[in-house]
Amino acid sequence: MRAAILQLPSIGMGSNKLENYARVAHQKGVKLVLMGEYLLNPFFKELIQMPLNMIAEQSAHQIETLKALATKYELTFVAPIVTVKKKECTKMIAKVNARSVTYYPQQFLINYPHWNEEKFFNNPIEAVKPPMIFSCDGFKFAVMGGFELHFDPMWEAISSKVVDAVLVPSASTFESHNRWRELIKTRAFTHNCYILRANRVGEYFDEKHAWKFYGDSMVVSPDGEIEADLGNTEELLIVDLDRKSLTESRKGWGFKEALRKRR
Repeated sequence: MRAAILQLPSIGMGSNKLENYARVAHQKGVKLVLMGEYLLNPFFKELIQMPLNMIAEQSAHQIETLKALATKYELTFVAPIVTVKKKECTKMIAKVNARSVTYYPQQFLINYPHWNEEKFFNNPIEAVKPPMIFSCDGFKFAVMGGFELHFDPMWEAISSKVVDAVLVPSASTFESHNRWRELIKTRAFTHNCYILRANRVGEYFDEKHAWKFYGDSMVVSPDGEIEADLGNTEELLIVDLDRKSLTESRKGWGFKEALRKRR
């Protein structure tokens, strides 16, 4: 199964970039395209200063664009988007194909003083639910936001539902490069699944911080090895997911079988 990771900064409503990359992905036989956080909308620190009607208009336009491209190029897009309802913003991840648009509300949001998504967005704080899970071209995918990777309950469904690949859009910045690499490799290995991480690029400056988004989008194998990665510029990474590698990894390490004996 062939997928693609699209590494970009935020894109405006009039951009032709999505069309260009969708065309290339289709020509290369790609079935699914993963995009990073705060690409279809501005970065969080800019977003919170925008009027709600402008956010709603932008998000609606971007979803319509993805629907048209999904239909034209026979693609499935997975991309974070901000929705607006009753004067409240919700941080979502959308799965868009020619037939439907499905939204997953992110369950864990960053809540630090310098970056408090939990305070701004209207996402409910409640018992943890399984992430979005769907099938595409014979592979079973799960979707979770980058921050959600840190929380063990998010991973219970990955094992119980035998998920083949986890799609992780992120907007990682500051000096977190090595920490994210180790976290992703460990999660992929302990759950014997692929992880595709799409991180954004670009910069944002405020009075106190320089937010430099470093890219490093990657695909990690079920054995926890980085199979391919990107640098810190705008790029498209095309990856092949192999059913045989999944089977061999799960059989070879036997983690699921070890658990089954103890239940």
